[in-house]
Amino acid sequence: MTEQTLATPIDDRQEQERGFSRYQSLLIALLALAQFTIILDFIIMSPLGAILMPALDITAGQFGVAVSAYAFSAGISGVLAAGFADRFDRKRFLLLFYVGFTLGTLLCALAPNYHLLLLGRIVTGLFGGVIGSVVLAIVTDLFPLHLRGRVMGFVQTAFAASQVLGIPAGLFLANHWNWHIAFGAIVGLSIATMAAVVFVMQPVNAHLGLKQDKNAFRHLIATVGQPRYTLAFAVTTLLATGGFMLMPYGSAYTVHNLGIDILHLPTIYLVSGLFSIFIGPLVGRASDAFGKFPTFMFGSAVSVVMVLIYTHLGQVTLTTAIIVNVVMFVGIFSRMIPSQALISAIPDASQRGSFSAVSASLQQFSGGLGSVFAAAIIAQNPDGSLRHFDWLGYIVVATSIVSLITMYFVQKPIAKRAGRRFV
Repeated sequence: MTEQTLATPIDDRQEQERGFSRYQSLLIALLALAQFTIILDFIIMSPLGAILMPALDITAGQFGVAVSAYAFSAGISGVLAAGFADRFDRKRFLLLFYVGFTLGTLLCALAPNYHLLLLGRIVTGLFGGVIGSVVLAIVTDLFPLHLRGRVMGFVQTAFAASQVLGIPAGLFLANHWNWHIAFGAIVGLSIATMAAVVFVMQPVNAHLGLKQDKNAFRHLIATVGQPRYTLAFAVTTLLATGGFMLMPYGSAYTVHNLGIDILHLPTIYLVSGLFSIFIGPLVGRASDAFGKFPTFMFGSAVSVVMVLIYTHLGQVTLTTAIIVNVVMFVGIFSRMIPSQALISAIPDASQRGSFSAVSASLQQFSGGLGSVFAAAIIAQNPDGSLRHFDWLGYIVVATSIVSLITMYFVQKPIAKRAGRRFV
């Protein structure tokens, strides 16, 4: 079956050629806001690492476990949710998991010790890990492939916004009060986002009229058993493994290895995030205009070079650290946005929810394994600096190269249907 977009009131080709309608623009902003809270809740663990480890008297290995706990629990929930993902209105499905995510984050905010924080990360992962897949299914249902790069570009500005607004604000709150306040702020924003979803988003239920297996387990098996989905799942796994290996230790590496004062950490995230807000939409437009796979190739090349530079830096100035981070984000976004747009074209319309949930599950499992492997490789010197960080860089480069080769074969059938060499 060829990739299709479900017919909906907002899927008007002529209107989309002129630009997004008011509701479409509002919907994209709302999905980006939901992504913002989910991404912020996850990535804020990295910059808070330099504060959390001494505050809770835990080692780098224990901190890595707290990060990977979210990923593993998210992976489990993705598998459990996959069988049901196409049987409900996607708006209601989104709200269900968003409530659980908010409660899990509240538990993190109230946690008095490491063990309760770990429990909070598990609960948050069980619900938050599925939300990204629901957002992707909604975008795929409502927007055609030729516009999906733009939509993904805007939605993924949530990642940049978390750098510009969320992480500096979280670090400010943690530095001036304590780390509990940072999670509490996410809870407040999540409640506001849920209210916006309830009152603004229209039902997303056109997929309910398509033929599908009513048995949740058989629906899951039918999705996992599709041979043409295998390579897409492999790319998802490879992309997540590399990212999760470096990210948890970013703040500790910046402070102790690069010699940047912890009070300047918000500046790095702020400046790189500001650039990323512009990079995301530009990459989205480029992937629609020049091709999603060529854009992915460009992003892979930039990522490989910058990861090697980043993981081999010594003591540097704040300016150098900012420049390296900004260019590295160019590579990250140039892989993230086109890869999501390409992979969204793979599943049948009746299996988009389950496909996205399985992909999210694989992403979280592989990311969790990446964090565990990184924790096993990384060692900490008495002064707090990290040893063997360059080893992680070599692994990330290897996964980047393999994912590029695999993505070539993923996009081939899509390009063939479109009558192009690359899509």
